[in-house]
Amino acid sequence: MSRILLADDSPHAQRMGERILRSEGYEVITVSEGQTAMLRLRDSAPDLVIADVSMPFVTGYELCEYVKTSGHHPNTGVVLTVGAVEPLDVTRSEKVGADGILKKPFEATLLVEAAERLAGKPQPTSASVAVDQSGSAMLLLSFIFLLLINYLQRWTLARRGQH
Repeated sequence: MSRILLADDSPHAQRMGERILRSEGYEVITVSEGQTAMLRLRDSAPDLVIADVSMPFVTGYELCEYVKTSGHHPNTGVVLTVGAVEPLDVTRSEKVGADGILKKPFEATLLVEAAERLAGKPQPTSASVAVDQSGSAMLLLSFIFLLLINYLQRWTLARRGQH
């Protein structure tokens, strides 16, 4: 499963981004600040980092620069995000090696396109296949149960007519 680290100090942006990406099958790890994002990079090994440029302590620019220059995450893409009224330093984004820029609030199609381009399309996991199969099994059991109830009702009515 493709893993995405979403770093944003806005709880609303975190929830929206996480909801959109999870609905597409991505595993999403959310953090509220750049320092925590740097720690989570080590233990989560994300395929993509989505980082807000104006986070406190460690900005999205700094996080991007770390990902791109540390040598520890050579295949990890980075998309910087910026609020509608926040300033964006395009030159700095290019200098730190950002793979893309997204405006907030997130537009679902653009967020998913960026994720697919940089982290790949998520593959269904065995767990999601098992859920699909158990859902089909449950539907079949429900159908059989309804047939059984119908049969018992008819049998009961037929027996009442005999006595």
